[in-house]
Amino acid sequence: MKTKLITNMYDFECKLFRSVNRHFDQKILNFYFRTITHLGGAIATIVISLILVICTRGLIQATSIASAFSLLVSHLPVALVKRLYPRKRPYLALLETKVAANPLEDHSFPSGHTTAIFSVIIPFILFMPQLALILIPLAISVGFSRMYLGLHYPSDVLAGCLLGSSSGFLSYILLSEDFYSKISIF
Repeated sequence: MKTKLITNMYDFECKLFRSVNRHFDQKILNFYFRTITHLGGAIATIVISLILVICTRGLIQATSIASAFSLLVSHLPVALVKRLYPRKRPYLALLETKVAANPLEDHSFPSGHTTAIFSVIIPFILFMPQLALILIPLAISVGFSRMYLGLHYPSDVLAGCLLGSSSGFLSYILLSEDFYSKISIF
């Protein structure tokens, strides 16, 4: 019974993955998703977080610190889970997967790019809700790009979204009182 449920869930996930990845050959989508996916990468998330911490003041700097803290905290479980639950990437497990040259070779679960982008944006959304209209579609695009590019299953992306969002919310809770008291001093 349990095996059949897991098999059915995996079949559904593969079907969902294929429905996204099958559009891989469209030039406009390729340009968009190959570009946007980098916003969830380590270089972009770390550099943007550090620049904002160093170059801003007040609420933006405080939020940037929470965001950078969230990014750091979120990647510890990502590294651990990738080691504990090694999962082949879809292009290695599903023969018909479309993927660019030189794809990633580490484990698939959870999506590090999705974790990173959600961990970075959630503190900004919680401190400055008006940014949600821009940041949520951006983060969803990064997550979606990981499936489109053949690098992650939907559950990898969902786990990354939940992990990054949880980390962002936790950093907001842990740091918000301290930040607001410091901001009111200035």
